[in-house]
Amino acid sequence: MARIARLTPDQLDEHQRVVYDAIASGPRTANGVFSLTDEDGGLEGPFNAMLLHPAIGDALQRLGAAIRYRGELSDRAREIAILMVAAHRASRFERYAHEAAGARAGLTADEMAALREGIRPDLADPAEAAVAAATERILAHRTLTDAEYQEIAAVVGPAGVFELTTLIGYYELLALQLRIFDADQIP
Repeated sequence: MARIARLTPDQLDEHQRVVYDAIASGPRTANGVFSLTDEDGGLEGPFNAMLLHPAIGDALQRLGAAIRYRGELSDRAREIAILMVAAHRASRFERYAHEAAGARAGLTADEMAALREGIRPDLADPAEAAVAAATERILAHRTLTDAEYQEIAAVVGPAGVFELTTLIGYYELLALQLRIFDADQIP
């Protein structure tokens, strides 16, 4: 049982409605990979909690949209990193949502099975392999050595490293909120 009630559109104040509309009708819904709302219109996963504090919730959902839809990492590289965070944090909702997105991005069943098990898949693309290696190191050690930083930066550039670390932090935050609000269920 979730720790907070799932709000339906008719229960929202004007500030919450702005956040709701940005999530329920923004770029996340355009991909059609999975539904962000339940049968009553309540937001699934981490998004319902964002309505608790609309100013922070809106900033957070905008950050997530920027990471997913305005970043420079390839769709496959991004989904690899997200699925690595989902496995590391045992986040069922993130795994559910991003396995669907990963399949759409071209991840194979074998690659997703490895990621689900916390195993870095064998990746032929140098950028994807570098992203996976850096993500694994960041999740394990919370930092990169100078050599590890140089390795990833040589492939994706400093801006790509910034994007990757922001992505990792964002999805770790969502995993935390899913656990705290007991909302880590698969719809």
